Amino acid sequence: MKDFLNAAKFLLFDLASTIFFLILFLLTHNTVLSVVLGTALGVVQIAIPLIQRKPVHTLEWLSLFLVIAAGTTTILTDDPRVMLIKPSVIYAIVGIAMLKAGWIIRYLPAIAKAVAPDVAVVVGYAWAAVMFVTAAVNVFVAVTYSVQTWATFMLVFGMVSKVVIFIAGFLAIRLTTMRRVRAMPAEKREALLASKGMHVQPSF
Repeated sequence: MKDFLNAAKFLLFDLASTIFFLILFLLTHNTVLSVVLGTALGVVQIAIPLIQRKPVHTLEWLSLFLVIAAGTTTILTDDPRVMLIKPSVIYAIVGIAMLKAGWIIRYLPAIAKAVAPDVAVVVGYAWAAVMFVTAAVNVFVAVTYSVQTWATFMLVFGMVSKVVIFIAGFLAIRLTTMRRVRAMPAEKREALLASKGMHVQPSF
């Protein structure tokens, strides 16, 4: 679970400065002020662990670089949409990390690991695909539509797409596990369940 949570943390880390910038821009319509304060938040996010003498991961440094680069470009072009493209880079990076075959298996209960690891591999690739699609959609919406439209659409799309892939992946692994266990010869099924500390049909 640690690796999955780290990926989510990096994503939220990057989105924090973008969301802060977006809120300020929608409230003030002041591009320079919003960029400066949004960039300042990104700097603070890096400064805190440095002051605490905690390690700063590569993706966190990358996030800071993206904040500064996107912020500078936004000020030079006076186009707030530049800041909105930045999260796509992090989505793509997380997607690449999720291309590792079987990365999701470690998060499964023992019975699912034993019976349906092949399905988990497919689900892991599906998560990667969702990240890549989100990155592409984010760029398209940011470039094509207004900041207000981007804020509404990406909020809904981002949440719905992640919920859908989570539920679909969970059901695919669960149902496949149950079907395969039930199809086993009685002795083999009982031995498997006993080895996993289960005495009934798998439930997770």
